[in-house]
Amino acid sequence: MSNHTTTEVLVGGAVLAAAIGFAVYAGQSTGFARSTDGYELAASFRSLEGVSVGTDVRLAGVKIGTVTGVDLNPETFRADTTFSVADGIVIPDDSAAVISSEGLLGGNFLEIMPGGSPFNLDEGEVIEDTQGAVSLISLLVKFVAGDGSGE
Repeated sequence: MSNHTTTEVLVGGAVLAAAIGFAVYAGQSTGFARSTDGYELAASFRSLEGVSVGTDVRLAGVKIGTVTGVDLNPETFRADTTFSVADGIVIPDDSAAVISSEGLLGGNFLEIMPGGSPFNLDEGEVIEDTQGAVSLISLLVKFVAGDGSGE
């Protein structure tokens, strides 16, 4: 009976270790575990559809940070967004922030389109040039209905 109990304890320990490993991996891959490396920037969008806290921030297709906060501004009715950028990544102050899609069925992410200014954004500054999410449904409705602007 003692041998059977030892086997149960070992198997239970292995299952528990696998569960903890899975939880750590899931937290890191979803952005739940926020790293302290990097600096914060902000942007304000007309539409932030498909973007939430933990969404990737990418530059040239490479993840450089994550969205850390999303709030509705009651005065401007825009989505005020804060996001982190990894240390060592400098972003020109005339850069644009765009909500991009990974594809037809993919999710959205925040893309930084770098400008050409010799001056860079400092921690806490706001990216002024933004483009919100484009709704695929509204584009299809415009195409099907024919808005008359193409003639």
